[in-house]
Amino acid sequence: MEAVAKLNNYPTSPRKMRLLADLIRGMKVEKALAVLDHNPKHPAVPLRKLVLSAISNWKAKNEGADETALLVKTIFVDGARVIKRMRPAPQGRGYRVRKRSNHVTVIVDTVGNGVKPVKAAVVAEEVPTVASEVKAKKAAAPKKAKATTTKKESASKK
Repeated sequence: MEAVAKLNNYPTSPRKMRLLADLIRGMKVEKALAVLDHNPKHPAVPLRKLVLSAISNWKAKNEGADETALLVKTIFVDGARVIKRMRPAPQGRGYRVRKRSNHVTVIVDTVGNGVKPVKAAVVAEEVPTVASEVKAKKAAAPKKAKATTTKKESASKK
């Protein structure tokens, strides 16, 4: 049985929060908490607290059930209110600054309830790194022969 946790009107842009939400979507809860714990982005802290809240909500609904099979079934970020401020601009004008906020909803559930965990290892194997491609190109390229003439030899040829 799934459990829901919501975070309303958090003052950061939805785009920044979606970066983290996309990162943990479909992950097991323990792994998602570890990823958020070591992420340097500032919305990682409230998102981690939100996932912990969803876990405790799930525990309240399912007493005595095993929580090791829990994963982030659904997570989505919606735009919330926008506070509009004015910033001084040249020649007596004012630019409008939109301070955005967002709503985050997290739904956790167990693996057996029609939810499939995301396999991060498969995704990592499909995406080749740029460094490995460059090394492969350098290894395939033929070696150039260096000209070994010195200044004295070139002067004597003239």
